[in-house]
Amino acid sequence: MAVEPLLTVDEALARILAGAQPLAGAETLPLATALGRTLAADVVAKRTQPPCDVSAMDGYAVRAADFAAPGARAQLVGESAAGHAFSGALGPGECVRIFTGAPTPLGADAILLQEDAVVEAERIGAVRPPGQHIRTAGLDFTEGHVALRRGRRLGPAELALAAVTNHAVLAVARRPRVALLASGDELVPPGSELGPSQIVSCNNLIAAGLIAQAGGEAIDLGIFRDDLGDLERGLALARGEKADVIVTLGGASVGDRDLLRPALARQGMTLDFWRIAMRPGKPLIFGRLGDAQVLGLPGNPVAAFVCALVFLQPLLRALQGDPEAGADRTEAAILGADLPANKARRDYLRASLSQDATGRLVATAQPRQDSSLLTELAESPALILREMGVGPAKAGDPCKILRIG
Repeated sequence: MAVEPLLTVDEALARILAGAQPLAGAETLPLATALGRTLAADVVAKRTQPPCDVSAMDGYAVRAADFAAPGARAQLVGESAAGHAFSGALGPGECVRIFTGAPTPLGADAILLQEDAVVEAERIGAVRPPGQHIRTAGLDFTEGHVALRRGRRLGPAELALAAVTNHAVLAVARRPRVALLASGDELVPPGSELGPSQIVSCNNLIAAGLIAQAGGEAIDLGIFRDDLGDLERGLALARGEKADVIVTLGGASVGDRDLLRPALARQGMTLDFWRIAMRPGKPLIFGRLGDAQVLGLPGNPVAAFVCALVFLQPLLRALQGDPEAGADRTEAAILGADLPANKARRDYLRASLSQDATGRLVATAQPRQDSSLLTELAESPALILREMGVGPAKAGDPCKILRIG
């Protein structure tokens, strides 16, 4: 019987995102609580910024023609400060003291810098000609301009832009609800008294952290035994939570005690795929159970991390309406050490980052790449991507990296 070829990473991601329509429903939040959320509607500027011509420097608002002749002087007739504009207009031979951000008076077409001015009582001269240090009205944006598009993730810069467009609240997408089920008779919570064959559960923390980074809401349902009945109980709990995505942790392989696929089948899951050509992370389950998408992550912590980074985060971004959810997130770098040939699966190698003498980004694979080792993961800011079927690579060769965090 022929063995079905493994699905490539790119094919798997495309199939995951194909059914990821933006979730219905949105909420309105004050700017102060919208950090990290995703816009559910465009942000349209309610005002023009700056609303009028303003000075970009401290100095004197002048008419440039008045300083064309050597030794010229202008009469100081007033002051313009931010929030306190000069109310008149400049006539020939007149100037106004002005500060950064202050409106430039009518008639002024240049700013004489403070350090270039010669002040003699109320007569102002110049050691250097005045310059065009004026920010014109609408230089940043004008009223009606779409400042931020729907699907944009809100960071500090985006919130600042929304604020100056005069929005106090924003419509944001509903957070995807993600139910987490860890499985394994060997697992116990952190802080437990461990038996000789037990290990501390951590994949739920890995998944919850990556879910939060992608704007989702993690619902940790706990640890379930390697037992069909208990796994079905966990899946029923997840469906009761009205989860948009159900993420299982462990039990996705083909061992006698890997019972997750049978449990999902008994609950009615429609399976899309369950094995992909990547390392770590070959036994990845994807399907649909009722209204929820199901992503079954491997049990090894590093494999779970890589799969969540590569597949779960884009899925959550897509569910929030991000048009760039499936965009290539890799960056160019060069290798810091030789690497052997890579054969049947795309490799994701934990790596350190540095810069060479010319400023190029250098990625060096960690010497140990076993998918159970968390020490190297914690010390690695990036993953080196090695495609299937490539030959050996030398230090200095180009490579692609995917940043972690």
